Parts: sequence; structure tokens; C-alpha cells
Amino acid sequence: MPDPVRSLPTALDREMADLLGEGWRTDPGERLTYGFDNSRREALPDAVALPRDAGCVQALVQACRRHGVPLVARGRGTNTTGATVPVAGGVVVSFERMDRIIDIRPGDRCAIVEPGVLNGDLQSALAPHGLFWPPDPTSAGYSTVGGNLACNAGGPRAVKYGASRDNVLALTAVTGTGALIRCGSATTKGATGYDLQRLLVGSEGTLALIVEATLRLAPAPAERRAIRALYRDVASAARAVARLMAQPVTPSMLEFMDHHAVRLARDVGGADLPEDAGALLMIEADGDGATLAHDVDALMEAARGDGLVSLDAAGDEAARARLWAARKALSPALRTLAPGKINEDVVVPVSRIPELVEGVQALAARFRLPIVCFGHAGNGNLHVNLMYDPADDAQRTRATAAMTEVFALAIALGGTLSGEHGIGLAKRDFMPLAIDAPTLAIMRAIKAQFDPDGLLNPGKLLPP
Repeated sequence: MPDPVRSLPTALDREMADLLGEGWRTDPGERLTYGFDNSRREALPDAVALPRDAGCVQALVQACRRHGVPLVARGRGTNTTGATVPVAGGVVVSFERMDRIIDIRPGDRCAIVEPGVLNGDLQSALAPHGLFWPPDPTSAGYSTVGGNLACNAGGPRAVKYGASRDNVLALTAVTGTGALIRCGSATTKGATGYDLQRLLVGSEGTLALIVEATLRLAPAPAERRAIRALYRDVASAARAVARLMAQPVTPSMLEFMDHHAVRLARDVGGADLPEDAGALLMIEADGDGATLAHDVDALMEAARGDGLVSLDAAGDEAARARLWAARKALSPALRTLAPGKINEDVVVPVSRIPELVEGVQALAARFRLPIVCFGHAGNGNLHVNLMYDPADDAQRTRATAAMTEVFALAIALGGTLSGEHGIGLAKRDFMPLAIDAPTLAIMRAIKAQFDPDGLLNPGKLLPP
């Protein structure tokens, strides 16, 4: 990527070099490292800041505001929507050095952390206390808590435990004016003013930069059991999802794979799946050993019904791993269909999953491109993987058009644009389809209150 004409004010450059030392990066090669994310979009920032504490973040924001320089917060860049790409230049604020677990309070079931803590490192630190933080995105091993909060990350466990927004108690953040604000408290109940911490979660760094988070923890389950249910078609599997979610036992995971995903997992990934399987549900229960057998029986009973091909329960951890092999084999197998993919995570009411999958397959036929659906059925949150060759202009054009119609379909079914990936750049221009004009106006007013100069992650989430 060529180095554009630098627009960084000299006074700001000197001030930040004095404040951050070698944590202030202006070399083009180093800036390039922070200019892209997992969306494959890229743009070169004018500088990169690596603050070590909240005071540095405040001073940085205040200085950038004086000079009118944009700021983009960054965790590890695992998001898929372009949310951390510095399209307006300015300063990328990487929180990799603010990675302390400040406190773990088992008695209060909470942990206080800085935003750069890796999700996986946090889980390892909590394990000796018999606790865990519920959000478990695919990138958990190398994504940060701050990044998880910024896009309201979820994962398979969200069906029982909720996403990031449901598992944060308090936040400390720096607004676009450089003010340090504290939202929420280390309590599981609170009725004191507006729920600002939940507002900041999912705001993708457009309102404030999170510098500390108090997280709600859950007791680690004593045991887990997995169930694999195969159905002759998607409609049968979707009806089973509705039955599973209507009975009293909430599964800890409920994952769906359509017939394309099942075929790939079997023929390419080597998973042990029968030829007549048209859809698959992976169901998991967790809890105390004394009650888990009852829960598994209840879930298996709900899974039974018209269209069921086979139903298997894992008796131990090794058997559980074997059952999950089909799901793990899927992502690598997708690469055999096409060199590129658009992976979007639309969400619909659980009862509308059959219509979503049917509509997506109709789009696949019309646009002559393979589309594979799988994901978190218990939340109605499906990952729609549109496969194409980026080097083929015609395929790229058709892929873009098809994904536009996927978004329209999800909204028409009473759903919305994203369940956990967020909006970023990828879905920004579709926001008026999902959010009406008066509501978007309120969102813009909130943005202006937190960030009156529009310097925090400009061009993201809200359409122009």
C-alpha cells in the first residue's frame, strides 16, 4: 500500500512522542500493520498509539481533538466488518499494552480487566476459581475483551448465557471530548440512571474508548453433554429448534448446519455423517451431574419428531469431541468451494429460520453462487457464507448483489443485519433498511453528545 501524504500535525506528533515514547509509531511499515482487519479491507493510518493506561488515553483523545485528528480504537483486528480500518486516516489506538487483569472477585462473580486482555487468557485466569466469562466467539483465543465488547460478540454459548452486553456490569471509558466516564457498578442489579454501559457495548468505538471493564462471570459447569441430531431436511431441523427452545431446559449450545454444510463436513472434512442427512443440529447441555441426565433426556425428547434421521448422545468427553467433529470440519471445507467468501451473520426469529434458509438457497440458485448456512440456531443467528472468486469480476458483482438481498430477506422476516459481528463498514449503508429514520436520528444525536466533533471511528456504523 503506498504511503499517502501525511496529514498528521507536527505539534501533535511531537506531543504524543513525548507522552508515549516508542508507543507512538509513525513509520509507514509499522502503520501498515494496524491498517487492516479480518474483513480484508485496509487503509493506512497517519500514526499508531499504544497507550499503557487510562491517563494516556485521555491525553491522546484531548490532543487529537485539539488538532481535529480522528481516532480508531483497535483490539486485535479480528472483526469481519471493517470496523477497525482507519478509512479517514488519523490515529489507530491499539490497546495491546493495556492487558492487565486488575482483579478477580469470586465472591461477587466479577472480574475487572483492561480492554487489551485476550478472551482466552481471561478464561484461563478464571478457571482456578471455577468461573468463566460467557462470550465465546470463534476468535476467543486471540480476540480482546475490548473488541468483544465493541461489537457485542456472542458465540455458541449465547443461547443460554447471553452475549457480551449481557455479561458486563460496568465500564470506564474516554469520550470524544476526552472526558473519563464511569457507567454501571459491580452489582447484578441497579436502577440508578441510564444504562450507559450497555449502550457502549456494541457501539464499535464510535461513542467512547473503553479503558476498563467490570465483567459478569458465571460458575463453570461441572459437566457437559452433547447431542447430535440429523434430519432429512432444513424444515424438520427448524421445527426441532422451535421445540427445543419452547421446553423448560435451555441448551447451553444449539448449532445448525444446512444440507450444504453437512455435505461439506462429510465429503471434504471427513465427518461421520450419513448420506441422507439434510440438516444437522448440535445440542449441548451443561450443569451439575445429578441433574444433567434429566436435562439431556428432555432435550433429546424435544429433538425427536418428524424428519429425524438419527439422534446420538455423547456419554463422555471423548464422545462429545467426536460428535463436534462435524462442526469443526466445516470451516476448512468451505475453502474447497471457492477462494473467497462473504460471511455475514444475520439474525431472525427462531421460528423463521426455515424461511431464511429457503430464501437464501433461492438466491444461491438465482445468482449462480454457492451459499452455505450454519450458526447459532437457538438465537436465530445464522452465518450466511456466500462463496465466490474475488478475481472474477462477474462473480464479485453477483456476490455483492446477492448479499444485499440476504439482508433484505432477514429484515423482511422480522430479523436484523447482525447478531454478533456488528456493522462497521460492511453493513453501514444497509442500516436504513433495519432502523427507521427517527431512530437513526436519535442514534446520531447520541453520537454527537459523546463525540461532538465526530472524531471517534468516523464512517462506521451510522450511514452518512
